[in-house]
Amino acid sequence: MNYYPSSLTDRRLSLRFSSIVVYIVCALWATSPVLAQADTDIFLVDITTSPLKVGIPQNITQRKGYDNQPSFSPDGKSLLYTSMQVDGQTDIYQYSLDSKITIQLTRTPESEYSPTITPDRAYFSVIRVEGDKTQRLWKFPLSGTGESILVLPAVKPVGYHCWLDSDWLALFILGSPNSLQLAKVSTGDTIRVATSIGRTLLKIPGKQALSYVHKQDATHWEIRQLDLKTRTSMGIVPTLEGSEDFIWTPDGTILMARGPVLYQYNPKTTSGWQPVADFSSAGITQLTRLAIDPAGKKLALVAQ
Repeated sequence: MNYYPSSLTDRRLSLRFSSIVVYIVCALWATSPVLAQADTDIFLVDITTSPLKVGIPQNITQRKGYDNQPSFSPDGKSLLYTSMQVDGQTDIYQYSLDSKITIQLTRTPESEYSPTITPDRAYFSVIRVEGDKTQRLWKFPLSGTGESILVLPAVKPVGYHCWLDSDWLALFILGSPNSLQLAKVSTGDTIRVATSIGRTLLKIPGKQALSYVHKQDATHWEIRQLDLKTRTSMGIVPTLEGSEDFIWTPDGTILMARGPVLYQYNPKTTSGWQPVADFSSAGITQLTRLAIDPAGKKLALVAQ
């Protein structure tokens, strides 16, 4: 039996269908933590500001497999992250910067992603992929004792989250297109405020505002600012080409990476992206997610 297209038209249709499939798979891989499994490591590097300088990166998860989504504790003494082991299960781990010891925080039948310590510092919240593949927001006690708690029972599918205060969250909701929604924990109510967004959701230092990436199309991406009082948004700066992960330093500088190079942009003092460091000498070829400790002295880098 001949499985190949029998005419030029059929071949064009076949190529078009294949392109659509590839686009959909890539889009899902980029936005859903369920599919975003790659061979990644987490590096720690010292950082200073005014002027901004970075040190030599140290690999803290040096193994083959998926170690990703780093998030510092409020005191800056530890780093929470997602790790997939050989059984294909993803759980949350905690790395101590002082002792350099790693402990496992979750050990469940479900998979957990995107660990973030809650504003009350009593829990860490996660995106949990439940048995039926539903993605919702849960939280676990940091003490290690007690049951996990479903934070927003009616809100799904959640891809990423950012705590704005003890009762409000910014959520990346998966869909066509993906949307940015504000959620009130005490009532479960949500407000849709933007669409076609990237996965990074961050509060802006010194402002009652949220930053996120708006993807106007496949090539035009922009970091935007959402005023949390008026719920109006404005552009800050176009992203580096193909990049959607960024962080803010305490002094209001944005850091973003492309390939092995880290860049900076300060809305107050610079007119465009400026290179800060090239980590290719450390064997790094592609930087993705970034995290910074509250004091602005340690930087966590995810490298493929």
